[in-house]
Amino acid sequence: MTTRTHMPIGQEAVAVKGWVGAHKYLILRRISQLFFLVLFLLGPWFGIWVVKGTLAGSQTLGVLPLTDPFILLQSIIAGHWPAMTALIGGLIVMVAYALVGGRVYCSWVCPINPVTDAANWLHRRLDLPKGWQPKRRTRLWILATALIVSGLTGVIAWEIINPITMLHRGLIFGAGFVWAMVVAIFAFDVLVARHGWCGHICPVGAFYGLIGTKSLLRVSAVNRSACDDCMDCYAVCPENHIISPALKGKPGATPLILSTDCSNCGRCIDVCAVDVFKFTHRFDDQVAAPSDPVPAPEPRVARPI
Repeated sequence: MTTRTHMPIGQEAVAVKGWVGAHKYLILRRISQLFFLVLFLLGPWFGIWVVKGTLAGSQTLGVLPLTDPFILLQSIIAGHWPAMTALIGGLIVMVAYALVGGRVYCSWVCPINPVTDAANWLHRRLDLPKGWQPKRRTRLWILATALIVSGLTGVIAWEIINPITMLHRGLIFGAGFVWAMVVAIFAFDVLVARHGWCGHICPVGAFYGLIGTKSLLRVSAVNRSACDDCMDCYAVCPENHIISPALKGKPGATPLILSTDCSNCGRCIDVCAVDVFKFTHRFDDQVAAPSDPVPAPEPRVARPI
């Protein structure tokens, strides 16, 4: 460990890159999430119908259908064969996320992500213990349960409690119990399990992760020889178990983060002052040549008066 380990998370990246540079992808993600949310709200709020529907199923400009493939699969299993437009919409979404990266949905589109990010920020701010950590496969079991219940009951099971759809309804209709669900997720991530909802519970993220198994967009620890073990990337990554294989792999091991748990949020790129990480594609497994390590900043010593 270096003396950087004891500095506040991201502080040196801010000193090197500036505040905007050290939060570039975080800012872009918030803009992206707000953009998609506003698109869906323009119609109900202002009568400007660019998009009709929700993230579960929509039609853009009266032409382009888009359907959540997880909901589409539940519908088929429940015995409700969808219309052709819904099938086409689901196929479009599946292909898009299969190419770009399945869990990109979680970090760049999902409106619940700012809620869980805020909960994680507060969790760290209060310096709370890690808390109960259910196994990450729990979300796969919940995914399978939602499909089984759909088949047994003939209803789209997850949509009954899907907080993403409920948040849309709450913004449009103002239902109080919907906001209670959002508050419950926030409280769960703050008080019960760090990164609990997105990292361990949500079946939507698990499903998109499966879609993006072979996706093109990847984060690479291309400059891993410059790593000074400040640990900031581990601190900000919502799925930090995915970093070590790429960052600390044996010589010759790929620097690419290939885990389907990666949401391509880009925070590891933001907070790294020595630019270890970058976005690239899954076929780019080059590693930068070793260079001289970046020296840690000297601690300030009070001068005698």
